[in-house]
Amino acid sequence: MTARRLHLGLMFWATGTHPAGWRHPGARADGAYDIGFIQQVSRIAEDAAFDFVFLGDRLATDPALARTNPAQMSRLEPFTAGAAIAAATSRIGIVVTANPTYHDPYSVARLTASLDHLSRGRASWNLVTGADAAAAGNFSRSEHWDTDKRYDRAGEFVDVVRALWDSGAHGAPIGHRGAHFEVDGPLDVPRPPQGQVVLLHAGTSERSRDLAAREADVVFSGHHDFESAREYYADVKARAAAHGREPGLPRILPGLSVHTGATTQDAVAEHDLLNSFLPLDEEEQLAGPLHRGGALGQRPRRNLTSVSRELGVDVRGHDPDEQVPAALADELDEQGRVLLDAVRAHTHRDLSGEHRITYRDLVNGLGTGAGRASVVGDPVQVADFVQRWFDGGAADGFNIFPPHVPGSVRAFADLVVPELRRRGLHRDDYAGSTFRDHLGLDVPPVRAAAAGRTTAP
Repeated sequence: MTARRLHLGLMFWATGTHPAGWRHPGARADGAYDIGFIQQVSRIAEDAAFDFVFLGDRLATDPALARTNPAQMSRLEPFTAGAAIAAATSRIGIVVTANPTYHDPYSVARLTASLDHLSRGRASWNLVTGADAAAAGNFSRSEHWDTDKRYDRAGEFVDVVRALWDSGAHGAPIGHRGAHFEVDGPLDVPRPPQGQVVLLHAGTSERSRDLAAREADVVFSGHHDFESAREYYADVKARAAAHGREPGLPRILPGLSVHTGATTQDAVAEHDLLNSFLPLDEEEQLAGPLHRGGALGQRPRRNLTSVSRELGVDVRGHDPDEQVPAALADELDEQGRVLLDAVRAHTHRDLSGEHRITYRDLVNGLGTGAGRASVVGDPVQVADFVQRWFDGGAADGFNIFPPHVPGSVRAFADLVVPELRRRGLHRDDYAGSTFRDHLGLDVPPVRAAAAGRTTAP
């Protein structure tokens, strides 16, 4: 019996997933538009036998992202970048994002099938329904559709795309007539080398979980703590089984931000360096609750007012670089203890001892866990974190979020991957050449054009 192995993806944000990643001395602030740079980073991941490099997309921009996610303000269209990655690599999967809310199924089927041919079976479609209301104004719409309407459309959209992929094998029309689409077909591209292009999906809502369980080969999840990740993992796997899916599907990969170095001190120093580039905000009046985290561009303000709301204790008026007294821990409510524990884990400092937590550390901890887990440590500590989630039923692998690029990608590949291999968790090399091979999935049979029958591929 083949040992279960990790599935690793690289979330490619050219300036890094840390808000100050673009300011790191080794970063490329203009990397998002340098295809040679994008290819270079993809090859680092391929040399480390990652399953895929992931190209997200946004259909609108927002100045608020300059504070929280500068890499998401502007980027290349993913299919264009994905084709360039395909030309410079030979094994790694290439995930491209297309939103059914603002795309047409024939176009997506044609784009994904074409990329699968150009890459010789390495393409993947990341299906997102889009929670970014600003996109509506870029597509001649007066409003962004509600969740149910987006997912109703997405479900039918997937059915049409799958039928079009298969139509490339038999050349017959699909004759689809549905609530949202009328598509004749067939597709003017041969059936993809993978038969069905690998489908990815992300989200935690009820509709998202159902769609992921029914259709996705890989699911991205956004849980920052082990228990919520394990609950999500069990729920989606159970839903998939109820749909009659193959055991083990879908593969569930939480996002994971990794700060690592040869030693713990090196990892903490990098974490501190990036945080040092982030300015503090002016203080404000304490009025009303502040929810932790939030969507892109909506994280808490970086000041002691926000820290006070989070801790449940008023700590305004302190020097940000002043050490936090040990007695503060006794005053915290449950949410405050969550923040303190996260800061302890990421700084490897505490309220007593030689290395002490400062108020600035608490500010830097605000929003920790928004959309992904995070670990700061040497290769053994990072591998311990990964293995706990992998063995504990919370993950089949991780979508790695590099704080700065290319340095964080190189550090993970050079330091953490060898430790994961030593433990038998990560492959030494690829076993096949397609993305489906990396996931351990066969090419599915072709569904006949007429009565839904299946034939051999």
